[in-house]
Amino acid sequence: MSVAGPHSDSLPQVFRAFADKLSEQSRAGNGPHSNVAKSPDKTLRPLLIAEAANPEWTSVPLVGWNLAHAIMQKTDALLVTQVRNRDALLRAGLVEGRDFVAIDNERVARAFYRLSERLRGGENKGWTVVTAFSSFSYYSFEREVWKLLGKRLMAGEFDLVHRITPLSPTSQSPIARKLKKYGIPFVLGPLNGGVPWPKGFSDVRSREREWLSAIRKLHFLMPYYRTTRSEAAALIAGSGHTLSELPTSCAERAFLIPENAADPDRFPFQLRELSGNRLAVAFIGRLVPYKGADILIEAVAAYRGRLNIEVLIVGDGPQRKELEETVRRKGLRDSVKFAGWVEQRDLASTLAGYQVLALPSVREFGGGVVLEAMSMGLVPVVANYGGPPELIDDHSGIAVDFHDRETLITGFTKAFEYLESNPGLVALLSDATSRRVRERYSWHAKAAQMFEIYNWILYGGPKPIF
Repeated sequence: MSVAGPHSDSLPQVFRAFADKLSEQSRAGNGPHSNVAKSPDKTLRPLLIAEAANPEWTSVPLVGWNLAHAIMQKTDALLVTQVRNRDALLRAGLVEGRDFVAIDNERVARAFYRLSERLRGGENKGWTVVTAFSSFSYYSFEREVWKLLGKRLMAGEFDLVHRITPLSPTSQSPIARKLKKYGIPFVLGPLNGGVPWPKGFSDVRSREREWLSAIRKLHFLMPYYRTTRSEAAALIAGSGHTLSELPTSCAERAFLIPENAADPDRFPFQLRELSGNRLAVAFIGRLVPYKGADILIEAVAAYRGRLNIEVLIVGDGPQRKELEETVRRKGLRDSVKFAGWVEQRDLASTLAGYQVLALPSVREFGGGVVLEAMSMGLVPVVANYGGPPELIDDHSGIAVDFHDRETLITGFTKAFEYLESNPGLVALLSDATSRRVRERYSWHAKAAQMFEIYNWILYGGPKPIF
């Protein structure tokens, strides 16, 4: 197990100093909780392309909406999205024509979606197949974007174009070359995905029907792959892996900004403490093999310490019956409960009595649920692979090293033992996680980062460092 912070033998001195620093920041009013942000610039007119942007959905559409909406609050932006999102945007209070325009490429998008459903291997499986076919349909979306808005772009109505979604780095932007021709800066990202399957989990990969991931690098040959990157004024990578996949020629124009963020108002902070012998652990996610809910259950079954570990599994999916049978077989029915699907608006109240978020996912790209839990003060314990460990620092979570299923189970068991040995650590980490989200990972903060990139492109100066 690798702890994202000091080892237990140096814990008291280091965390005492850390707590003092947090206290000083709070007294001075200039710590992360102060939420200082740059003023909006309503004279800036970006065109935001977010094919998937929907406040009523989850995953990528919610990321697209949250980031676009945050940018729209700071600028005079126009959002262009797919027609399937129109009704949700109207219900959110946006005015069509003034705030957003909807592109109807449903005939093409529906055909590729149906084909991907036939090839993916079952519900909630083969997500690489779905992503690949949606990338092909995206070409038709941008073609319609140019038909609708090309003249307004050429007339200089917009200062720049920012393509937010698709997040996938396998999706290219055919309009990048046209924008460069007319001197319109093009911003791409956040891009995220494509993290290789970790060794030792070939069985999980097979169960997830991820056969296409073996030939994923063929996306380098897709039309407009090179021009999308060579003509972009800025490229935003949502993870270290995606950043490493960008051509070296993009280095001076590349930024690393995680794709996800959290809304502190929706996920308010509550200090979590370990004051007795109860450790309440939450798992949030789809119940599919790679998410690792079964690994968490096995880790709790293997724990032999003095804490009474209670687990709440939030989410649903095809693996639920299998997980329920494992709980019964391990004699954990009093310790492990299943909440089913919980709406985002109800998540904070559902987790009010919990102290830890456990995410043993073996191939997680972003980890938005980690930031939402951190905003509420839950301490994240995550598998040390992919996007989630990049969201925590030395004082805001625990990252569990592993190389196969058994070592991941053992690592989570040891993480619980570590918290048992250092009960004061939960409160310290809880406070720090929330501060970290408010400083760096709120949608408000993320929009401010995008604003800095826009200014750098349009007006020059030193490259922003986040």
